[in-house]
Amino acid sequence: MGNQETIVVKCGGSVMSQLNDSFFQSLSRLAEQGYRLVIVHGGGPDIEGILKQLNIQSEFVNGLRKTSAEVLDVVKMVLAGKVNKQLVMSLQACGLNSVGLSGCDGMLLETEAINYEELGYVGEVVNVNDELLHHLMEKEYVPVISSIGANQEGESFNINADLAAGAVAQALGAKQLLFVTDVQGIIKDGELLDEVTPVYIEQLIKDGVIYGGMIPKVKSAIKALSSSLPKVQIVSGKSSFMNENGEWIGTTIQYTEDEAEGETHEFFVSNVSTV
Repeated sequence: MGNQETIVVKCGGSVMSQLNDSFFQSLSRLAEQGYRLVIVHGGGPDIEGILKQLNIQSEFVNGLRKTSAEVLDVVKMVLAGKVNKQLVMSLQACGLNSVGLSGCDGMLLETEAINYEELGYVGEVVNVNDELLHHLMEKEYVPVISSIGANQEGESFNINADLAAGAVAQALGAKQLLFVTDVQGIIKDGELLDEVTPVYIEQLIKDGVIYGGMIPKVKSAIKALSSSLPKVQIVSGKSSFMNENGEWIGTTIQYTEDEAEGETHEFFVSNVSTV
């Protein structure tokens, strides 16, 4: 099975309904090359839709959905149910044996509340049961994880999917973390940018080139980088993210650390990377 390195794929809720056969075929190609895959997903639009149907009020605080016990029931129903199983079936349809999980299963994502008073049942990951994930991957299953966690007292929590994916990638020592969106990457004047520094990214945000949902995506991607997770990539879920030569189609954010003592860490963004 090749090098057996792990790639974590985070599918945002906004793109879930747009994932197509070409995207899943790209995942199949990675598996054929010997990579182990782990999928982490959100489901914001589906959650929002059900909340409106049930007339349950919900609000966002600092970009996070304030989650009451009533809202949490909907989050669990949508993420661990509908969205998770749709994704599992799509993966299996393209030949990838998959197992749907929530972060509550086997204490996969052990979680602590961020701030009960301000956010309710919104948590951050404090531990990942990587043994469970390794066991499944050794049996050639693709774990598909909904971004719900639990604490030792049996309470469940809503977790930001970007942060959940970053925690899983760090725990597994993943080779790469893919952020799947509805665009191919950071785009300016209709084309992918080859190399962009974080300083330039901030300028692009100010200029309105990077806007809306791409802003937290880029910032989450940069935050996820470390010496143990050197690559984070933004790719499209609406098309193939690999060309015929096995090169990525998307924006790669690469972490590098200058070996000279006292030098600061440098980040750069490139859309050129080969598996």
